[in-house]
Amino acid sequence: MAEATNEAELLKEKANNFFKEKDYENAIKYYTEALELNPSNAIYYSNRSLAYLRTECYGYALADATKALEVDKNYIKGYYRRATSNMALGKFKAALKDYETVVRVRPNDKDARMKYQECNKIVKQKAFERAIASDDKKKSVVDSLDIESMTIEDDYVGPKLEDGKVTLQFMKDMMDWFKDQKKLHRKCAYQILVQVKDVLSKLPSLVEITIKETEKITICGDTHGQYYDLLNIFELNGLPSETNPYLFNGDFVDRGSFSVEVILTLFGFKLLYPDHFHLLRGNHETDNMNQMYGFEGEVKAKYTAQMFQLFSEVFQWLPLAQCINSKVLVMHGGLFSEDGVTLEDLRKIDRNRQPPDSGPMCDLLWSDPQPQNGRSVSKRGVSCQFGPDVTQRFLEQNKLDYIVRSHEVKAQGYEVTHSEKCITVFSAPNYCDQMGNKGAYIHLRGSDLKPEFHQFTAVPHPNVKPMAYANTLMQLGMM
Repeated sequence: MAEATNEAELLKEKANNFFKEKDYENAIKYYTEALELNPSNAIYYSNRSLAYLRTECYGYALADATKALEVDKNYIKGYYRRATSNMALGKFKAALKDYETVVRVRPNDKDARMKYQECNKIVKQKAFERAIASDDKKKSVVDSLDIESMTIEDDYVGPKLEDGKVTLQFMKDMMDWFKDQKKLHRKCAYQILVQVKDVLSKLPSLVEITIKETEKITICGDTHGQYYDLLNIFELNGLPSETNPYLFNGDFVDRGSFSVEVILTLFGFKLLYPDHFHLLRGNHETDNMNQMYGFEGEVKAKYTAQMFQLFSEVFQWLPLAQCINSKVLVMHGGLFSEDGVTLEDLRKIDRNRQPPDSGPMCDLLWSDPQPQNGRSVSKRGVSCQFGPDVTQRFLEQNKLDYIVRSHEVKAQGYEVTHSEKCITVFSAPNYCDQMGNKGAYIHLRGSDLKPEFHQFTAVPHPNVKPMAYANTLMQLGMM
């Protein structure tokens, strides 16, 4: 017994070292081995919980934190971990309860008190929002804007829309302006948002396009506020145009601290080439995520709370999936918690809302593939994980060849699984300045729809750290 305990401690130390090196997968592996030898050690569960938090496996992190507390209900770090996991999942009331426990036990812990107060503020704000949200449809921010009367000051020398319209020259000027870390005038930002809301609201929830034999489309995955890497994609692959169409597959914002620049650039191209530049919603184009992971804070810092409300409205109109040549289905997350979902079901989704906690809309934004058959509980704590058999049945029922999804960091920027029927593409290289991954995009040609992968590495960006605008609760501490 003592020998197993000693060996477990050595494995924990090994895991801790991997953790310090930011190699979270190996850290998780060795914490797991330590737990196999000594399953009654709360510290091992707590440490693995933190490693899961760093890899965004919030469901697993929550389960480990809970297990740590089952093993030792006085282990205070367990409450911290569980609160952080619940915060990450937008379960603010549950998080508040655990922060209360920490503050009660450690009244002099400044960090705990700050997190408790911050969480309490969010819970109260949510309650207030529910109280004032009347049954009739909330008035749009657009109704309260008077864009015409907004004046552009004489000392503003940045890009302006021409007669209120986005042009290619405006896009080039705006990208250069952003590159120099300058801010687009709020009038121009509002013009783009109001116009793009109108364009997106006319689209179906499932967009269907045809690319001709001689044409190709470029599919990009998550960009997460990494503006300088987005510019690099356009440098490598050419600017969007009617002959160089793009599809960006969600998670444009949050984490990276240039999310405003990314999203205004993408929305600008959507206005310039509405039929050749496509955007799908990701799980981060939602209020809960934006509140935690930086986009709301960034918009408020660079513009106003009112502008964030308008972004929120626009995000609700982003389509949820895209079908190419009736053969390839693209969505941000993945397939569904139950069999039998058809393309017709996707067409019928009422998407103009915050996503529900379950059902097809939630799955499209949140689910992940797994190597084994069947379905299992999600590592993220939302939706599910689906196996190769689930993919095969869905494709057969809907007469599709394969699916393309994003939503997960991949070391090579992409991954092909489920007998080449499920492709993941991720376009934020060296994600959060720490994962060391490549980014990738995919070319699909109309002639054969065979995916061609193109990898790229991160480029330097100005010295603004990722998560600079994130909620303080997400700036995770405590090993």
